[in-house]
Amino acid sequence: MKKILLLSVLISFFGWSQTPLERLENSPRHHEWISVPTEKQEVKSFLVYPEVSEKAAVVIVIHENRGLNDWARAMSDQIAEMGYIALAPDFLSGTAPNGGGTADYENADLARTGIYALDSNQIKATLEASVSYAKSIPAANGKVVVIGFCWGGSQSFQFATQSNEIETAIVCYGTGPKDAAAYQNIQVPVYGFYGGNDNRVNATIASSQAAMNTESQVFEPIIYEGAGHGFFRAGEEENASEANKKARNEGLARLKKILSSL
Repeated sequence: MKKILLLSVLISFFGWSQTPLERLENSPRHHEWISVPTEKQEVKSFLVYPEVSEKAAVVIVIHENRGLNDWARAMSDQIAEMGYIALAPDFLSGTAPNGGGTADYENADLARTGIYALDSNQIKATLEASVSYAKSIPAANGKVVVIGFCWGGSQSFQFATQSNEIETAIVCYGTGPKDAAAYQNIQVPVYGFYGGNDNRVNATIASSQAAMNTESQVFEPIIYEGAGHGFFRAGEEENASEANKKARNEGLARLKKILSSL
């Protein structure tokens, strides 16, 4: 415990950053692996509890197209550090060659191939099951938010068109639904986080904004100038650009503010 406290002080004072694995190993919060059942399979999921005295909202973390790797789990820990229960399902559960998940793929490229082979109905079923599980957690207050990064950002936006069981959807550099009619089903605010140097994604923001405006829905996209795609991850790497670092820090502050308004 003393080592953890000393490390935290050093990180705060000198601005040192931890690798995702170091964050997970040094975290004082309770981590556990759970299995969330769907009709077709069991979804291996990473669950993190905050150190709080009252019931907390649950944030479902939808990973990037690299799968539920150490970074995605470390991001879940950071969300729990803000005071929320974090639940991160492994959407690659059961898809690896041996029937495993993300950790059983030989490399990130193969995991990425597995991501884009997923059935949209199974993605939806996984999220619906995750929401149901989140609402059943004794330490939870019944409120559920979804946040996604990259591929997960697109899934977060899509799920907002499919569920009335969530409080809000947070989209981190993900594209909105292509079907304009789908926006009619959105009943919650959608908050977007985008890097300025990510035109592949940013080129879709205007159409999403127009569709949300047509339906009088709340959509608040923020573009962090100079940042690239994946700045929440890239911004904490050892060789991170100043723009990515700045975007990540400002993004975390904004995320904390959004969640505190629940």
